Amino acid sequence: MHSSLLLTGFYGGILAILYIALTFKVIGLRKKHSVGIGDGENSELAKAIRIHGNFSEYVPIALILFAAFELNGGSAQMLHLLGGLLVTARFLHAIGLGKSTGTSWQRFSGTVATFIVLLILAVCNILAMF
Repeated sequence: MHSSLLLTGFYGGILAILYIALTFKVIGLRKKHSVGIGDGENSELAKAIRIHGNFSEYVPIALILFAAFELNGGSAQMLHLLGGLLVTARFLHAIGLGKSTGTSWQRFSGTVATFIVLLILAVCNILAMF
């Protein structure tokens, strides 16, 4: 069993850097379009806000599940696989939604990969009880 959360910290750190980048994108667009709150009916800003919001909706639960899996002795190989997949998924989702509010392969793939990571971690953590 792992006595620390080194891998959770590593992937959490990478994801935090991506989160900051997404935040600065929103701040820059707010400044560019003089919008203090909301999206000012600006589609570019609305997309950036949703990309940032979607990230903040899914990543925290993934990191909680990741930490629980690591603390419960999850294999480092599985943690790296899932961590790498989650980072890739969130990049793809941001790129895809940034390109279009419609469907894109990046948005779709990022969403599906995020759900796969969540589902695997959820099942692994539930099974750890038995």
